[in-house]
Amino acid sequence: MAQHAGVEPHPTATVEDYLQTLYSLETEGERAISARLARWMRVTPPTAWATVQRMQRDGLVELDERKAIHLTEHGRALAMTVARRHRLAERFLTDVLKLGWAEAHEQAHHFEHGITPVIEERLMSLLGNPQTCPHGSPIPGSGATLSPDLVPLDSLDAGARATLVFISEELEEDNDLMGYLDRHDLRPGQPIRIDEKVPSTGLIVINNGRENVSLGLAVAGRIRVLPTA
Repeated sequence: MAQHAGVEPHPTATVEDYLQTLYSLETEGERAISARLARWMRVTPPTAWATVQRMQRDGLVELDERKAIHLTEHGRALAMTVARRHRLAERFLTDVLKLGWAEAHEQAHHFEHGITPVIEERLMSLLGNPQTCPHGSPIPGSGATLSPDLVPLDSLDAGARATLVFISEELEEDNDLMGYLDRHDLRPGQPIRIDEKVPSTGLIVINNGRENVSLGLAVAGRIRVLPTA
């Protein structure tokens, strides 16, 4: 691919994190605007906007007339590489080193930036060519995608049954929340039943087969499930 004028040959770790977040927003069907990007990145809107402007200057993103942020072809290629290495790192840290969810996600941010193409290839082979990260995000290049049959957990009513499939990348940034989900077996592949949904209190109560677990509806809205009979 031709080098863009003014493009950083090697984006910084911070820019790589922004690229990965923009890629996640895109694949999760979210409109990428500065305020939403700041929320996902856990930074202030001015900080996010300053980084976006630098990325625009370097040919990694474009802004439309509504100030929505779009990855350029070059930016998307880099973003897919970063996302692939992050999700492979998470798989390695959880499946091989047996780290917990929250710890693995945080450590993967450090680990991913040192993964070379050679190491990436070896990781794919070692892990058996996984299609998703431990939280259900498709690994770019694996052929996996988010199924259009998935629905947000908060859309289900009491009595409904489903299988948990996907946890948003945004939720992964909350270590306490991820630890809570992990302790209560709310992970991809887990069958669940909705025992109670109370919009007035903003809560949904889920049975995971051994206990009832309460979640806020805002959190449940960032978790996708496959309804079952």
